[in-house]
Amino acid sequence: MSKLTDVPKRILIGRALRSDKLGETLLPKRIALPVFASDPLSSVAYAPGEVLLVLSVAGVSAYHFSPWIAVAVVVLMFTVVASYRQNVHAYPSGGGDYEVANTNLGPKAGLTVASALLVDYVLTVAVSISSGVENLGSAIPFVTEHKTLCAIVMIALLTVMNLRGVKESGKLFAIPTYIFVAGVFIMIIWGVVRGAIMGDTMKAPTADFTIHAEQGGLAGFALVFLLLRAFSSGCAALTGVEAISNGVPAFRKPKSKNAATTLALMGGLAVTMFCGIIGLAMATDVKMAETPAKDLLHNGVPVGPGYTQNPVISQVAAAVFGDGTFFFVVLAAATALVLFLAANTAYNGFPLLGSILAQDRYLPRQLHTRGDRLAFSNGIVLLAGAAIVLVYIYGADSTRLIQLYIVGVFVSFTLSQVGMVRHWNRHLRTEKDPAKRRRMHRSRAINAFGATLTGLVLVVVLLTKFSHGAWVAVLGMVIFYVTMTAIRRHYDRVAEEIAAEDAPGDEAVRPSRVHSVVLVSKVHKPTLRALSYAKLMRSGTLEAVSVDVDPAETKALKTEWERRNIDVPLKVLASPYREITRPIIDYVKSLRRESPRDAVSVYIPEYVVGHWYEHLLHNQSALRLKGRLLFTPGVMVTSVPWQLDSSEAAKRRARKRAEWNAPGAVRRGPVAQPKKEKAATRK
Repeated sequence: MSKLTDVPKRILIGRALRSDKLGETLLPKRIALPVFASDPLSSVAYAPGEVLLVLSVAGVSAYHFSPWIAVAVVVLMFTVVASYRQNVHAYPSGGGDYEVANTNLGPKAGLTVASALLVDYVLTVAVSISSGVENLGSAIPFVTEHKTLCAIVMIALLTVMNLRGVKESGKLFAIPTYIFVAGVFIMIIWGVVRGAIMGDTMKAPTADFTIHAEQGGLAGFALVFLLLRAFSSGCAALTGVEAISNGVPAFRKPKSKNAATTLALMGGLAVTMFCGIIGLAMATDVKMAETPAKDLLHNGVPVGPGYTQNPVISQVAAAVFGDGTFFFVVLAAATALVLFLAANTAYNGFPLLGSILAQDRYLPRQLHTRGDRLAFSNGIVLLAGAAIVLVYIYGADSTRLIQLYIVGVFVSFTLSQVGMVRHWNRHLRTEKDPAKRRRMHRSRAINAFGATLTGLVLVVVLLTKFSHGAWVAVLGMVIFYVTMTAIRRHYDRVAEEIAAEDAPGDEAVRPSRVHSVVLVSKVHKPTLRALSYAKLMRSGTLEAVSVDVDPAETKALKTEWERRNIDVPLKVLASPYREITRPIIDYVKSLRRESPRDAVSVYIPEYVVGHWYEHLLHNQSALRLKGRLLFTPGVMVTSVPWQLDSSEAAKRRARKRAEWNAPGAVRRGPVAQPKKEKAATRK
């Protein structure tokens, strides 16, 4: 069975890597950019559309606010990037926002940030995959008809790719990410050349449409609220920025410098692409509506439910390159692919954060261990499971899912920057070097501005998105917070309970006697072996115990016991209800009550079988007994194995497995013998 499961595992994720190969999995900047920045880079495919969708509520006249919203998003992006550059230099260990908040604001703030990030990572996968499926569905009708299934399949594929390791998956993601970035820049440059230099008129496919305003003539507070809501939707372009600060350990040395450079490069690319698409959307007269079937009008008539509203980036590409042209097809394919791969940011951030939280005893210890490919496999699988549940519940609808988005990330942004301000305040109290103090003052000013701005945006996001679904993200944060608090409380309670005291306690005092009990059903080889083993322990008292569930079998047992003249007393326990477990448990407890300072050692003969289905036929009573006896203080349970013939076949299979190598695990051809070994061989 092990061999059968090992073959597909090796085919899917590759051969296992030794722990000392961890350094070989570290990322250069060219691979780290698509690995950690694929989310914010790909968000330009839907963030501009979200801005226009919200503004369409007030009609086309509100579209002229979109450049100002883009400017606000740009200012926020540069502020966040500048702030996080301070983070990666100050905290290069990979804790990111969690470590900053936990160290400077206390465990509760740290746990709040961790809860927000975990929720945001799950939503990143759900939103990116759903958006990618929708983009792909515009070209392939089958995908639209089976949207949820396709999204789940994509999550499964992405999970397998990440289980192969960060560096290997990064190589797979680099090509489409760079093609997407190059395609968007070519589109922006060519659009500017055609419009500003050549004087061409570029029209989007929806340029001739009109929008039926749901709330026309907005002014005053209603208009301000609408603009704030559009701004909060545009802030989706900032998701994933924090992933680089969480993933600093995955960079090659110098880690902090390389992470800060990657962060700056990511910010510059994302801002340029976002502004370029917004500008071209205005120039090509793109029209978007939250409910296109009734709000988009063509020649004064609603387009109807059969109309498919393409994303802004697709409409702009059609206007600049021409619908169906080579560059249009390449950009459309790269956009769909990079949206799928954008979830990779979460696949790197979630497991790493989960590992740190597990080390701090806020999550199960299993999340701290690395898998065969030196990736945090348990965290990857947990993230995939949570994202699949979310995609299934929301039907892979990115419009519904995106309302849950960015709440968590701005909670972590704000608390992280407040924590950094405290970090610099603490260091300024002890630092005397004027040059270092100047750098600290500058960094503190950047982080203080970042905390203020992201705090304001958080308030805006909560006010404008809470009733539209953001409450689900807040609820998820609360659930994560309560769960992690309970896990930490459990680990602390267990650690306190099992801690060895300086003065010897009862656990270090030898029992006055050991009362050994050998469980007997029949007189056969396993029973005789268990009796012989128990005699070697030199117990204070040794007896055999059987349960009377069948009078005829009990009589035969006594007769055979006397005939063999076994020198161990046999005690038969009555069982009027034909139970086996309860009489033995009651008897062991009675021994403990009579002599509390005595230890009771129970020996259970067990069969060792060679096939999994044979376990269903043997050892069931032994398993139930061991499970119950574990909860009885002062009782030790010993299994005395008896190997059946079928176990010998299993042993031979195990030897074959030890000699067998998975495909690709061993290189073929002669292996050069080291000189020292050759010399030793000659001697």
